[in-house]
Amino acid sequence: MMIRHYQSEDAVALSDLYRASVMELGRRHYTAAQVAAWLSLTPDPARLDRLAQDGRLRLVAVDEVEQDSGTKRTRYLGFADLERDGHLHFLYVAPAAAGTGVAGALCAHLERHAIENHLPRLFVEASEAASRLFMARGFTVIKRNDIDIAGVMIHNYDMEKWF
Repeated sequence: MMIRHYQSEDAVALSDLYRASVMELGRRHYTAAQVAAWLSLTPDPARLDRLAQDGRLRLVAVDEVEQDSGTKRTRYLGFADLERDGHLHFLYVAPAAAGTGVAGALCAHLERHAIENHLPRLFVEASEAASRLFMARGFTVIKRNDIDIAGVMIHNYDMEKWF
């Protein structure tokens, strides 16, 4: 696995990864209606690319897979981004990479960046599944949020980590 900075040509794959992650991993903790509501928030590639231009740090976890023809293709494992104020906006992992350390590695890179750039804290709105990862990394729950997305109630957690 390699963690690198985002490139504009990653946008389509990351939008697809977001969708796959919500569909596969989200259903472990949320109802079908809640997953469908969450999916309605999937950022299209153009929006993902626009967001990446605002000065945030976006990291992409990839590996290279050799195909039968001997050529290599990029396999996207996950992505995360950190806004300038310490807000962790995205952290999504491909379903096939869940539980393999990809999310933890992305978090470790973002935490190092925060420390090196003298950010006093990181904060996030974490899904049910992601909250466990963040707690294991020293984040604390501030509160549970109950959110109405197009008439469907779904929850997440405001969490933070101080340095």
